[in-house]
Amino acid sequence: MLKAAAAFAATPGAAFAQSAGFVAPFSDYRALVCVFLFGGNDSWNMLVPAGGAEYNAYAASRQNLAVDAATLLPINPLTPDGASYGLHPSMPGVQSLFEDDGAAAFVANVGPLLRPTSKAEVLAGAANLPPQLFSHNDQQDQWHSLKGVGTSRTGWAGRVADLIRGGVAEQRMATNVSLFGATLFQSADETTAYVMGPSGPVAFEGFGSEGILLEQRRAFERVIAANYNSVYERAFAAVQRRAVAAADEVGAALEAAPALATAFPVSLLGQQLETVARLIAVRDELAMQRQVFFVAAGGFDSHDNQNEDQPGLLGGVSEAIRAFYDATVELGVAEQVTAFTQSDFARTLTSNGDGTDHAWGGVQLVVGGAVRGREIYGSYPVLEIDGDVDVGGGRMIPGIAADQYAATLARWFGVDDADLDLVAPNLANFAIRDLGFLA
Repeated sequence: MLKAAAAFAATPGAAFAQSAGFVAPFSDYRALVCVFLFGGNDSWNMLVPAGGAEYNAYAASRQNLAVDAATLLPINPLTPDGASYGLHPSMPGVQSLFEDDGAAAFVANVGPLLRPTSKAEVLAGAANLPPQLFSHNDQQDQWHSLKGVGTSRTGWAGRVADLIRGGVAEQRMATNVSLFGATLFQSADETTAYVMGPSGPVAFEGFGSEGILLEQRRAFERVIAANYNSVYERAFAAVQRRAVAAADEVGAALEAAPALATAFPVSLLGQQLETVARLIAVRDELAMQRQVFFVAAGGFDSHDNQNEDQPGLLGGVSEAIRAFYDATVELGVAEQVTAFTQSDFARTLTSNGDGTDHAWGGVQLVVGGAVRGREIYGSYPVLEIDGDVDVGGGRMIPGIAADQYAATLARWFGVDDADLDLVAPNLANFAIRDLGFLA
């Protein structure tokens, strides 16, 4: 059986030609890089109140999971809110991005939300809430699609690609690229994502440039070039033709890419981000103007062994994102590339004895040269059990909606303000359409 890279395009022609739309061609390059932390990152231990009453409330709520205040890595936001903050001690890379480079910011207490919601409304059952709030699959889909209470076959990155397709018609690679499998995040109506492996295009097995391997390739090309009566056969053949063309074109571009001086960590996330950096390095060869990359790491579902596992998980994210930012500086595109995290949900403040359970709002990280850094956007809540935004066990009602977070990223990427409601369907329910963390 021949195995192919999953390469798709919206229209015939070049391997990744995009459909014609109504947006004028872009004159610059920009990329978004979604770093998804599967399982639910305990972000209340990533960005921690570092002193005074705020730390005392945190320590009382977190019990045996609280990070020792003496070990926190200090950060100094440019706009103080009266509290002090520190990062998990395993995250010196993010600390330096925040403090030294001014290229990192945090968005506090963000999560899926349909409209501003109070604790009283939630407890009274009067709130209009996203369904299945504490379910992994449902909340991953909420972050990916912003679907609200309905269903959606498209993700917000896919809708972005549809909206800008006229501005990137000459690109030779899809706007959306995943290095972690097919995702709802990049599903669209008019454009289609390219799915590759963590180190690049997945080559067809059994193909080669000489002998029997060359004959096998030629035989396969004859099969997929044939005319078929069935619409399903024609569609399958078209997918395979594009897959072959894409593997050739993108693979050749990556092989010709100059070596990066930046050293990436030896990890799955590090491998993915290094490949993204190499793809950005060959953006001119592939005539790229806009790209959205999806990379991911797993293991964040910390029901047990949290104190043992979390340092390695957060340290791995910190090290990989630090290296990726350094690579964008090396390539001269730091101000044109923005990386951002998403995760299923945060974790409960309360301990189950050895870990945490599924919660709601949490903290996300944004990194890049265009980031208005050294800031915490939104209101970091007092981490107090039964506090004003706790609906049980330290499950915090988000103060910022995932729609607002996505709309801010989409606007910087090039989506017109008038179209942001198509990207983020619940955006009109919130007073702030742009959170301001991108220049």
